[in-house]
Amino acid sequence: MRLRVREQVKALLSQEGLTQKKLANLLTEKLGKKYTQTGLAQKMSRGSLSYNEVMVIAEILGYDVQYIKEIK
Repeated sequence: MRLRVREQVKALLSQEGLTQKKLANLLTEKLGKKYTQTGLAQKMSRGSLSYNEVMVIAEILGYDVQYIKEIK
């Protein structure tokens, strides 16, 4: 079963010891756009994070997003 972005981000935040509030503050610094913990949580619940936001979150958390072709 594949995790949705929300579950992936929450798991990575937990693993890295960061809160959604801290992530929102870091996104605000990186992207120059105001993020709040509530707004970020809502975007994750709706599945409306942009590709750019996901890539910046990965960067903030120290991860690299890779695409691996499935062999069927």
